[in-house]
Amino acid sequence: MASQDRPQITLITPPSFDLDVFPARLARVMDTVEVACLRIALASRDEDNLLRAGDVLRELSHARDVAVVIDAHLLLVERLGLDGVHLTDGARSIRKARKDLGNDAIVGAYCGATRHEGISAGEAGADYVAFGPIGASPLGTGTQADFELFEWWSEMIEVPVIAEGALTVELVERFGPVTDFFGIGPEIWGAEDAGAALKALLAPLG
Repeated sequence: MASQDRPQITLITPPSFDLDVFPARLARVMDTVEVACLRIALASRDEDNLLRAGDVLRELSHARDVAVVIDAHLLLVERLGLDGVHLTDGARSIRKARKDLGNDAIVGAYCGATRHEGISAGEAGADYVAFGPIGASPLGTGTQADFELFEWWSEMIEVPVIAEGALTVELVERFGPVTDFFGIGPEIWGAEDAGAALKALLAPLG
């Protein structure tokens, strides 16, 4: 259940980045704000690219006791020595991921704005579910995960929940009491100082 403690942070990488530049930026963010988990969310389908990036980001994150999950690429988790996988298709692949990766791996699922999908994911063995976007976004269908969904989830369901997508300072303040994590990425990577941008975004949490 969402505790009254400050929500933890899952940091989401950009869909593409320069491997000569981004790791140093990421390290500065992690050294500025406490981060619980890094989600490698590369859009690339190039195996070498994914392996190179995964190696560098795992080393950097594990040195700071930050867990690392990767979007969708189940077969790369063990190969890269990552902590788990973030599934982008709701509850559908969770049982297979759990079977393939074992009980110690993190298996999480993005469930859009659908309570039923989230419940199914939890029942299938997900370690967490992510709902979003909680802010207005021109991407996807435009359907937002509303406050009532998180409020209900925090009262009724034990599985940790991540609020993500088009976050603002106002949304962080509102959703803080009803979520376990905030998933943050696009909101900060456009800023010159991503660490300062993240601190500003999280200011309402104290």
